[in-house]
Amino acid sequence: MPPFPAPRPPDDDAFASLGAEVTGCRACQRLVAWREQAATDRRGGHLGESYWARPLPGFGDRRARIVLVGLAPAAHGGNRTGRMFTGDRSGDFLFAALHRAGLANQPTSTALDDGLALTGVYVTAPVRCAPPDNRPTIEERDRCAPFLAREVTLLTRARLFLALGAYGYEALWRLPGLAAGRRPKFGHGVEAELTPSPEGEPRTLLCSYHPSQRNVFTGLLTPEMFDGVLARACGLVGLAGPA
Repeated sequence: MPPFPAPRPPDDDAFASLGAEVTGCRACQRLVAWREQAATDRRGGHLGESYWARPLPGFGDRRARIVLVGLAPAAHGGNRTGRMFTGDRSGDFLFAALHRAGLANQPTSTALDDGLALTGVYVTAPVRCAPPDNRPTIEERDRCAPFLAREVTLLTRARLFLALGAYGYEALWRLPGLAAGRRPKFGHGVEAELTPSPEGEPRTLLCSYHPSQRNVFTGLLTPEMFDGVLARACGLVGLAGPA
């Protein structure tokens, strides 16, 4: 017999309903204006493209054991393509690493129809619109928080939450019923025990520096460092991880 009851299968209707609510949200006037302005002020390489210019739902394997939590879409990345970490330098770094770890079928993420598929991993963020200077206000953060809380509830097999940066770490720690005990200071590779799953399985919060262009270019986060964090995440949940 298994040591824990089997988790509930993913509720596709609930995911679809949540996705529709996210993409239709216009609650934050400043963010609506910014994301739509970015679609007008297109950068040189994207002059002929149509922009998504709406909030983004999470994506990936709905049976995921690992959930990656970033900050928010980039104005000319996810806000353009309609998918988290897609079409920008952060995504180039992230999906190459997920591919090396055997969690993505390809090393690139460029568009909604590029054929990318994730296995064992789901990608999301606490803020669903691109914020000016990547800095959402506290009010914007709090209005968006229920989306992440509902997503985590729907991801019934999730056992490892990988925070990509301090913002994602703090957002996860604020979720009702997820955090347990004293919060350790954020740092690359830091781990924290979370409350058990509804089935009684242990859950862990693991930290990494965000794969931002600045962090990667300055060497604060290297491919080897991120590969190590992914290997640890896979080991904690029993996935194969890097070859």
